[in-house]
Amino acid sequence: MPAAQTASVGLLAVDLGGTKVALRAEASGRPTFDRTFRWPPGADPAADLATLDAEVAALRAAWGPVHTVGIAMPATIEATGTVLTWPGRPSWVGLDFAGACRRIFPDSRTAYADDGDLAALAEARHAGHDDVVYLGVGTGVGGGVVLGQRLVPGRTSAEIGHMVVDLDGARCDCGRTGCLQSVASGPATLRRAGLARGRHVSFDDLQAGLRDGRPWAVEAIHASCAALAATVVSLSELLDPAVAIVGGGFADGLPGFVPLVGHTARLTARRGRPPPVVRAAALGGLSSLHGAVSLARDLVTTSTHLVVEGS
Repeated sequence: MPAAQTASVGLLAVDLGGTKVALRAEASGRPTFDRTFRWPPGADPAADLATLDAEVAALRAAWGPVHTVGIAMPATIEATGTVLTWPGRPSWVGLDFAGACRRIFPDSRTAYADDGDLAALAEARHAGHDDVVYLGVGTGVGGGVVLGQRLVPGRTSAEIGHMVVDLDGARCDCGRTGCLQSVASGPATLRRAGLARGRHVSFDDLQAGLRDGRPWAVEAIHASCAALAATVVSLSELLDPAVAIVGGGFADGLPGFVPLVGHTARLTARRGRPPPVVRAAALGGLSSLHGAVSLARDLVTTSTHLVVEGS
């Protein structure tokens, strides 16, 4: 696309999560559009897609045309575009996601990529580091590895949330026992806090419990941070990144969460091989959304095998 035409191109980023969806639209000469909404109850893929379609239609009507779309997607998707696994929304398994994208964005050049990969790239670029590991703590635990400014391993996504950290631990929603996600995700942390408290714990309850130093809240968070620290240290032994970045909506909403991960990781230091510096995501809980913006921007001037619809 000629440079004179790219200035007014409408870019849409879509960050699909297990419980909610974030949209961001950008274009020169138009105000940025931001919208977050929750999936409808019932976990029905048809209802989910209808809701997404309606939200995108409302965005177009209020904001203007969209030419390229970048989608951050936590599910594992095979080459044909079919969802293979998505523990956050298991009812999506078997869904023709590529076909759904064509229906929802018929006139837009569209691409999707793993949300952890996109978040890792966005954070690495923002921080100006060539070598980064990223862990995103939310409904699940996502992540990505950037070495030499490139994603690793490259042909697949780095499934950091499914690294095994406790063989005797809880059952993960992927079906295996002891995955990092089964220990450190938002829902796992809240369940553990609820068991210790003796009744249901919401995110607001957990925030208040931490602020007041309640043992059931403090101990639940410490267990999550310890598992994340162990993962950071293990990744550093393999990859020796300069920085480990911890983000995601759950981690971003809990003051002191990331410093505790870093402190716990430092306690494991061994001679000649200290763990990487642990930092909070500079983009907060929006890392993967910013990555999706970059993906949409890349579509303006480049082609990629991830494109599912061209205009």
